[in-house]
Amino acid sequence: MSNDAALIDRFLEMMAAESGASANTLAAYQSDLLQVSEFLSGSMSGADRDSMKKLPQFWGDLQNSTVSRKVSAIRRFYGFLLEEGFRDDDPSDALPRPSNSRTLPKILSHGEIAKLFEIVESQGSNGAVSKKNARLSAMLELLYGSGLRASELIALPRKAIVADKPFLIITGKGGKERLVPISDRARQATDRWKDHISTDEKFLFPSRKGHISRIRLYQMIKDLAVQAGINPTRISPHVLRHAFATHLLEGGADLRALQTLLGHSDISTTQIYTHVDGARLVELVNRRHPLANRDLVR
Repeated sequence: MSNDAALIDRFLEMMAAESGASANTLAAYQSDLLQVSEFLSGSMSGADRDSMKKLPQFWGDLQNSTVSRKVSAIRRFYGFLLEEGFRDDDPSDALPRPSNSRTLPKILSHGEIAKLFEIVESQGSNGAVSKKNARLSAMLELLYGSGLRASELIALPRKAIVADKPFLIITGKGGKERLVPISDRARQATDRWKDHISTDEKFLFPSRKGHISRIRLYQMIKDLAVQAGINPTRISPHVLRHAFATHLLEGGADLRALQTLLGHSDISTTQIYTHVDGARLVELVNRRHPLANRDLVR
């Protein structure tokens, strides 16, 4: 697999330099391509269309979204080989084309969100706020109040929140920057948390090795869910981001504005949230449509 590995490395270098792919994307592509190379006995770079047709049996019962990502990585890899002159053909047109249907996101009700905040607030109601509680409060406010991704939250610089600015500058996927509003509640929570950390810290949520890890963040959120009586399998930092988007949409937010807040490059990704608003839309038609209050029975 040595030749495959060398070409995969060159491909990833191109992705980082020309496409600005994030570290997580590069790691996923590398894993996908190396797995395919191993399945093809190290001959992926020279594989033909018949070899591509064998891949569905290798992927087995993977979800369509996962297969789509793998297919995308392979197509881009062969496109790179073709452009760079390592091949004079592209066998990836023989790859399966999985459905583009998306699974619906897990959501939390307004009541469940309220329970999470009640637990945090109750723990800080007896005198001084502990360091642990102050950190959890700030994280919860930013995840649900600003819709940050887990990776964006944990890597947030300490200086990202400025006293006279009502927004954060977030560096998201692919190194793209966006403005995200920060609520007064979130600002107050982060100010309380800052009292517990040194002004010399680089990150808002530091650890011994830099910033807090994604795994630790997930653990904290799931522990909070248990305390609130919510099944921990139903909640994660990303579920709180889903709740942020869903509840904004329920409140009348514009889909384009929501796309900007979430940092989605394609609005089709944002449109997944419209499914949760079905009940409100039915109610809206029944209440607001010109025919809603007319008696059609004669």
